[in-house]
Amino acid sequence: MENKNEVKEEIKKENNLPPITSIIIVIALIIGAVVYTTLLKNQGELGNSHPAKLSAEQQREISQNGIELPVKWGNLGVQMTEAGVIDKVQFENLYSQRGGLSEADKKLLESVDNGNLVINSENSGVILNMLWALGLGNKNPVLENGPMMDPKYGGAGNFASTGGWTLANGKAMSHYSMHKFITLTAEQQALVEKIAKNIYRPCCGNSTYFPDCNHGMAMLGLLELMASQGVSEADMYKVALQVNTFWFPDQYAAIKTFVTSQGVDWNTVDPNKILGAEYSSAAGIQKVMSQVKPQEQKGGAGCGA
Repeated sequence: MENKNEVKEEIKKENNLPPITSIIIVIALIIGAVVYTTLLKNQGELGNSHPAKLSAEQQREISQNGIELPVKWGNLGVQMTEAGVIDKVQFENLYSQRGGLSEADKKLLESVDNGNLVINSENSGVILNMLWALGLGNKNPVLENGPMMDPKYGGAGNFASTGGWTLANGKAMSHYSMHKFITLTAEQQALVEKIAKNIYRPCCGNSTYFPDCNHGMAMLGLLELMASQGVSEADMYKVALQVNTFWFPDQYAAIKTFVTSQGVDWNTVDPNKILGAEYSSAAGIQKVMSQVKPQEQKGGAGCGA
């Protein structure tokens, strides 16, 4: 790449050329320098052009209280229990062994007027299971025409995201893409599929477009919910990264450590880049974790209910 001093040297070297020729050469050199600099900046860039900085107080508040997602839950819990995707008795029995559901968690199952979803370190597992049921049961072309239905896998019922959902009334596959909880326009569906193909999770090697585990199926449900409520593409990626961070705290702590070691402020990272296979797939996270010191284990990341 040419810098300003090198450009000046080139001007001196060409001082015997006709004036017009010299001017053309100088312009070409300057343009080449600018273009090359831009290409280098864009390749593998992690930072956003206009980062939203978080203060230390805001970061502590997020850690304690969680994040309010830009989607209303409404009566989806009631719809899913009535349809049988969630067997309310089984769901409550599962959590009775874990200290019981909080009043806020029960409201997600029983109320018809829930506001925006809030995810934090305490309820991240409940939110995961709620969204898992939504992604599994909601009728969507990703489930009907995507990789889940590839004959080489012997049927969509053989995956952790389907066979592993044991909290339904009846078999999970009797609810697979069977209920119209969320209806998307063609434009919204295209957005869901585009983003799903670019979001990975550290427990698997597949994108959300191939939701073969609970985290993938839950993320599909979340993407459908966000698209149906008009969340922008950029915000969908941002929210997906926030949610993945709660579902995989150890892995994203390692990614954050690695990224900051490269001199990048975590608050400026491009969620699209971090959620891609390079960082968020099983292979990607293994590579990252091999380059950072062992992190304190915070739990999460299991692929069961």
